[in-house]
Amino acid sequence: MGKNEQKVALVTGSAGFIGYHIARKLLNNGWKVIGVDCISDYYDVKLKQDREKQLLQYKRYKSFHRGIEEPGFLVELFEQEQPQIVIHLAAQAGVRYSIDNPRAYMNTNIMGTFELLEAARLTKPAHVLIASTSSAYGANENMPYKESQRADHQVSIYAATKKSTENLAHSYAHLFNIPTTIFRFFTVYGPWGRPDMALFRFTKAILNEEPIDVYNYGNMKRDFTYIDDLIEAIYQLVGHPPATPSRTEVSKNTNLSPVAPYRLINIGNSKPVNLGDFVAAVETALGRKAIKNLLPLQDGDVLATWADTKELEELINFSPQVQVAEGVHRFVDWYKNYYQ
Repeated sequence: MGKNEQKVALVTGSAGFIGYHIARKLLNNGWKVIGVDCISDYYDVKLKQDREKQLLQYKRYKSFHRGIEEPGFLVELFEQEQPQIVIHLAAQAGVRYSIDNPRAYMNTNIMGTFELLEAARLTKPAHVLIASTSSAYGANENMPYKESQRADHQVSIYAATKKSTENLAHSYAHLFNIPTTIFRFFTVYGPWGRPDMALFRFTKAILNEEPIDVYNYGNMKRDFTYIDDLIEAIYQLVGHPPATPSRTEVSKNTNLSPVAPYRLINIGNSKPVNLGDFVAAVETALGRKAIKNLLPLQDGDVLATWADTKELEELINFSPQVQVAEGVHRFVDWYKNYYQ
């Protein structure tokens, strides 16, 4: 890339929690960002609009409110904007909602990713980075989760659609030589987070003196990953597009495909926290106690997640900095300020 050439990134799901944060990081580092978000009403539309308002303060940000599954839309947009990198975060999220509304997941997660890969095939960006989930490990009980583990037994429709997009992306990377990185996220939390996520729900309920639902009676572990750590890792990965590796590289790096410029990588905190301890951190940050409604494990949920992040550390020399007590405190400060 020439010295004065404008760096262009396309971010899908740019008004979403993670999309907003990565778009802002790119803008702060001199990139032009093309944001795509259909602003669905899966949760509070005003929150999405307020995130986007922050991004629209940058002259280098351009926004499109369209569904990624709309046939031909992304092909046209890629041809028009010629992004060097693509960060694909748009997805229908949520394990529970996928049980009631599976079609939304097929449309956005599978058809939307297909449309994105078609656009990448035709315009050849330097690097396509696609969000997946720790839920893809499914029924695996071998902890910590390592990228080389087989992931064949997803237990939710959400996870199954995300694993399907990993497979699709691998085929495209192999057939059309598209450098592709898939990251599996582990329970991301922090300011501007989603209202359907545990930290948001707990904070809101405790402040309103309402009971919180604690599943599996609090005996669950999650590898809570603070948003700033996640964004730093994604940003650094942008500059590391995979090439089709040699045999030696494949035997050394278990997260590389042997036949494609394709890498799978965990981004987590690598320190699982018991749900009960997480609730206690929220109580401390708020200075008040929760009324707990203890419930059995929900359909589609897993008992624990724990990321092995050695591959990430070796590749970009990065490890998470923010521990749960600090991260929860920052979220609570944001929440009180945002909702006054």
